[in-house]
Amino acid sequence: MRRLLTLDELVGFRSRICSAESLKNENPTLIISGGTCGQASGANDIMRIVKRCILEQDLGDRVELRITGCHGFCQVEPFILVEPGEHLYPQLKMEDVPRVIAAALEGQVAEELVYSEPHLGTRFDCQSEIPFFRKQTRTIIGRNQTLDPIRIFNYVERDGYAALESILAKADPDWIIEEIKASGLRGRGGAGFPTGKKWEFARASGNPNEPKYVVCNCDEGDPGAYMDRSLLEGNPHSILEGMMIAGYAIGATNGIIYVRGEYPLAIKHTMIALRQAREIGLLGADILGTGFDFDIEIVRGAGAFVCGEETALIRSVEGFMGEPRQRPPFPITRGIDGFPTCINNVETLANITVIINQGAESFAKIGTPGNTGTKIFSLVGKIRNTGLVEVPLGMTIGEVVHDIGGGPPGKSKIKAVQTGGPSGGCIPADLFDLPIDYDSLKKVGSIMGSGGMIVMDEDTCMVEVAKYFMAFLKDESCGKCFTCRKGTQRMHEILEDITEGRGTLDDLILLEELAVVVKDTSMCGLGQSAANPVLSTLNYFRHEYERHIVDKRCDAFVCSALVGAPCQTACPVGTEAWRYVAHIARGEYDEAYRVIREANPFPSICARACDHPCEQRCRAGTSGGEPISIRALKRFVTDRVDPSTYRPTRDARGDAEVHRVAVVGAGPAGLTAAHFLSLKGYRVSVFEAEPEPGGMLYCAIPEYRLPRDLISKEIDALLDDNIEIICNTSLGTDFTVDGLFDEGYRAVLLALGAHKSRPLGLANEDAPGVHPSIEFLKAFNQRGEQLAKGRVGVIGGGNSAIDAARIALRQRDVESVVVLYRRTRNEMPAFSEEIEAALEEGITIEPLTSPTAIETTNGEFSRLECVRNRLGAPDASGRRRPLAIEGSEHTIELDTLIVAISEDSGIDCITPAREGGVEITDWNTVKADATTLATSRPGVFAAGDVITGPNTIIDAIADGKRSAEMIDHFIKGEELIPAVRSMRRLEYVEPPDTDGIPPITERVETPRASVEWRKRNFAEVEVGLSVSEAQCEAGRCLRCDLEFSKSADRDRVAVGGGVERPS
Repeated sequence: MRRLLTLDELVGFRSRICSAESLKNENPTLIISGGTCGQASGANDIMRIVKRCILEQDLGDRVELRITGCHGFCQVEPFILVEPGEHLYPQLKMEDVPRVIAAALEGQVAEELVYSEPHLGTRFDCQSEIPFFRKQTRTIIGRNQTLDPIRIFNYVERDGYAALESILAKADPDWIIEEIKASGLRGRGGAGFPTGKKWEFARASGNPNEPKYVVCNCDEGDPGAYMDRSLLEGNPHSILEGMMIAGYAIGATNGIIYVRGEYPLAIKHTMIALRQAREIGLLGADILGTGFDFDIEIVRGAGAFVCGEETALIRSVEGFMGEPRQRPPFPITRGIDGFPTCINNVETLANITVIINQGAESFAKIGTPGNTGTKIFSLVGKIRNTGLVEVPLGMTIGEVVHDIGGGPPGKSKIKAVQTGGPSGGCIPADLFDLPIDYDSLKKVGSIMGSGGMIVMDEDTCMVEVAKYFMAFLKDESCGKCFTCRKGTQRMHEILEDITEGRGTLDDLILLEELAVVVKDTSMCGLGQSAANPVLSTLNYFRHEYERHIVDKRCDAFVCSALVGAPCQTACPVGTEAWRYVAHIARGEYDEAYRVIREANPFPSICARACDHPCEQRCRAGTSGGEPISIRALKRFVTDRVDPSTYRPTRDARGDAEVHRVAVVGAGPAGLTAAHFLSLKGYRVSVFEAEPEPGGMLYCAIPEYRLPRDLISKEIDALLDDNIEIICNTSLGTDFTVDGLFDEGYRAVLLALGAHKSRPLGLANEDAPGVHPSIEFLKAFNQRGEQLAKGRVGVIGGGNSAIDAARIALRQRDVESVVVLYRRTRNEMPAFSEEIEAALEEGITIEPLTSPTAIETTNGEFSRLECVRNRLGAPDASGRRRPLAIEGSEHTIELDTLIVAISEDSGIDCITPAREGGVEITDWNTVKADATTLATSRPGVFAAGDVITGPNTIIDAIADGKRSAEMIDHFIKGEELIPAVRSMRRLEYVEPPDTDGIPPITERVETPRASVEWRKRNFAEVEVGLSVSEAQCEAGRCLRCDLEFSKSADRDRVAVGGGVERPS
């Protein structure tokens, strides 16, 4: 390239380049992201195949290829973006490339490969329509896709060096500074200091004959942050141009790009850009004959986090160990080698050309007053769409997380976002309406930082998060400040104690005090903000700390010392699933049954109708494979072993007085409480409003899922001389809470269940042909009545909705069944296997549909008016709120409507409880302490759905067990504190000998009856495993218990043999 000697030559050069660009053929262009993330995902393979296809098919004059830096949407790498049309083809395989090229040449879209969002059922032919891009304002990062970072002509074609041309033509440094000030640009490195003011101070500093420095800070040390790297990789000339303008404005002659050595591609592209800029005459002495001397060099940092702090960075540039120093003097007045040094972040400098080209006034229109322009965030963590997002300052966290990020990738709810890197804070989901700007984030205990945004869901332990960041900060502390060096170390030690079960409540007080001391006494900004992760998590998630300390539980299943085997910890009743699976693998079925029955009084029922949270946490599944079929293995055992194998242990009461306890409700919670109270020696009277005990087990669950004879058998096995069941007896009608105490009962347990369907609140809901789901289920399950006919619609997405739909399908006069749900299928709360079974049987599911009116003909239900929805911001449940789409109204012709939106205990049950002095919520549930289950009236406890609303069988059983423990404490006059049980049982089960047996990795699926057969009757759908299937499936277990049970067994053997026990 010929060196440009004058400003006019630059003007002519740019004009010629832009003119040549406009004359190019309108061939389709294949754009491939070749940034670090793209290459790591396989982009090099895609590039190679594209080049091969072009050469083999002689397409050089028909198609263009552009290799660019990162586009931001890292989730879809490797991809090809086709222009014109912006057709995005994500996560391509090498064999897909020819199809993409063929479609591009034909001006068509390869529909099977173009971007789609399966969870929404939507295909997007144009990149700008994709939700990830739709709400972004891609002023900076958007330029990456338009140019090849190692071709200066590409940069010039896109207004490259137009800003430099403009300011050199004006020859007024003060105008530049005033323009930057007027734009409101604040430093994007984290502190948010106004860039214009910094430049103003820098211009006024030093002597005319002394050197000044402009430093581009690319020491991007925050975990999960890669904005600066992507800008240097994808558009290095924009950073160089920004530095040139900064140098001209403040009177600097030297520029330094300080970049960490872990960014080899960014360094490579920047070095190429520097060489090109020097060759063309834009760097060096007397640039373009204007008398402006300025050159830039690269200094590679060793990766120390503290070198992101400007005084430590300066020390590193000077060749010393990176340590901060006291300020003042500030680097603006005394920086590198004692000369004025202006340090700006990569993204700050990338904004300079935008301001100069479009004007400060236009720039300031984006964002909010005091926080103008856009900000790039690296959106990572538990989020559907990971990548770099560029949004106007002032956009809410919720919009970034849910509208752009797409919300959680699975069913776990998002609970927090961590901004600002290790020195930032964790912001809870209930503050997601917070606008993203420097001042708002500071108010809630966080910072902007360089732009890292880590999304956390319910599977993230906030104590572990604080420990992780504190470990990082402890290791990265330069050690110069004693309070930072020792304070971060001591905070990490306390957090480690808490996560390993050794923490105390006093530790929380000490932790908070230490955090405040470190914040107040550290020298540099990094030390002063090091306490933020601890202070923010203590502020917003203190309950998680207390749960770790008091209950020795990590509800996110992260802290291994508290979790033990995840399958056991996940089970609400604490069943040692690992242990009975181990016995099955050894062929010891009686032992396996005793393990199950010890924790769960309804083993056969749960083997069929449990939502198996144990499988959801099974490490065989969470580590990338398929979880063990724990529920199927439970059924295998309970189908083969006689219940008499288990003999429960009873408390010896001697001559102590036998107290009486009343249990209202004979569902899973009530019967479980009665059973365990009986084992403790109490006499229990169970009052049940229905004709037989079982509650929702009988009333709501279809027989094809849970046979009636099995329910009766399981309940009969629990009854003994201490338990009497009184049926057809209702609270409020036949007895009262006061009356029970008057009769001598020492305690009362309300286990009323949730037997009443909630209404839609629409007119004509009482018309013939419209049925509440629970009444519909009871009518068939208890009385054999077939209420459904013709075309059946079911409103709801829970288990009662799917049960009602599948029962309706089996009734003789039914033609079709459709389930209408207001959110997407992924958000349906029903068991996934039940949804799949319903679809297999021919039931249609219409997601994102809400009813608006019930229409009748001649007084009978005939049609349903509905509206289509889109998902908005999350509601109180953590799920995204359905919002009606204007103009989407439509009518569905139906003959039967079943309403299954939710259930509660109903006014008939709740009113007598209120009259008995028990506090009630606005949702027709009993208000009870979450830990003790005690209600507002002493001696009255509550358990199960009457507290929570509709819930699972296993949760009701767990409540029943806990309520029995609390009632026992109450009657004995003891404090109501649940026993803390370790999840690390020290009982070792020897794994079977598997030498010579090939490992089995595929899950054994539960056999099911054929679809056509099961649609014709109500016989049980699932079939039990065979002996060989059960042993194969049990053999897949990873035996997480061996981490603690085997070592404990080894210790016992050592001690028993007289060998010194290891410490």
